[in-house]
Amino acid sequence: MQKEDCFYLGKIVKKHSFKGEVIIKLDTDEPHLYGKMESVFVDLGNNLVPFFIEKSSLSKGTMLRVKFEDVDTEADAEAILRAGIYLPIDLLPKLTGKQFYYHEVIGFTVIDSAYGAVGTIVNINDTSAQPLFEIDRDGKEIFIPMIDDFIESVNREDKTIEVTTPEGLISLYLEE
Repeated sequence: MQKEDCFYLGKIVKKHSFKGEVIIKLDTDEPHLYGKMESVFVDLGNNLVPFFIEKSSLSKGTMLRVKFEDVDTEADAEAILRAGIYLPIDLLPKLTGKQFYYHEVIGFTVIDSAYGAVGTIVNINDTSAQPLFEIDRDGKEIFIPMIDDFIESVNREDKTIEVTTPEGLISLYLEE
């Protein structure tokens, strides 16, 4: 399994017991969907390795306590500490309407209600306080905040996102 075929679910953040249990901090708004998984992929040395789950329980919101098969000691748990957890993309619940996964809209065209076609989404920058669409317009970068009020519609068939941005935001990037 390759990373590009998977989505990031969370990270192993600490050991839980001397019997090899670990705590995974889930990076999701719906942790209850992942409480009864049979297996996950663990990122070890840039390889995704399948790990099978003996038992798991959700606690404290996004914390998942897990006992993996063949992880039976503190040392075993230490070896996978801080590793990323991944699942195949096809296991993501389908979103509808204006909701979308970041990876899903890469390559979509952004159309502004006043400006028209802005460009193509090449990345989602989620390192700032507000996630941003990174848009390429003939080699120029344009950043549009991913604010619910800006997003009018998401058309998965046409691969477009219609937005209404504040006046002057887009032209600010295109001025020479």
